[in-house]
Amino acid sequence: MMIFGLSIVFVFTAIITVAGALAAALMRNLIHCALSLTVTFGGLALLYLQLDAQFAGFAQILVYIGAVAILVVFAILLTRGAGHSEYKDFSNRWFGGLALAAGAFALLAWAVVRSLPDNVTTGAAPAVTVQTIGKSLMSTYVLPLEIVAVLLTVALIGAVIVAMPESSSTKAGGR
Repeated sequence: MMIFGLSIVFVFTAIITVAGALAAALMRNLIHCALSLTVTFGGLALLYLQLDAQFAGFAQILVYIGAVAILVVFAILLTRGAGHSEYKDFSNRWFGGLALAAGAFALLAWAVVRSLPDNVTTGAAPAVTVQTIGKSLMSTYVLPLEIVAVLLTVALIGAVIVAMPESSSTKAGGR
């Protein structure tokens, strides 16, 4: 079934994605913001899968939902930043911020519209599959893949060390 030339699944996925992004930007509780961001990442993954971009969709699920969103939640909980925000009211300069955001949106929309080609022709779909990307990562690009894995592991260990509370013996200069 189509709505304005769009499938119902696409419209539903787009609504969920935009609602998650708005909730992540507008909620005051950091945990709820992080979970809303996870919903947005899931919606983006579904959009990629609907566009037959399997690698991008599954990478979105594994990397962003499986790693980044969970890491954000853990970081918030470890740093005790899950409490309520200190700011109770909106700033009295909200109109200026709204005007600046509308101006930036108008400028970006103008740039996108000006960059569109006059006649759009659809080319053949690329023959890249998840299997060919996997074979390439495990043969040609195995060294860069391992370097990135080690770098991310070191970054995670560093984040845990930074987030750990100091013991009383290290504060007092003891052994």
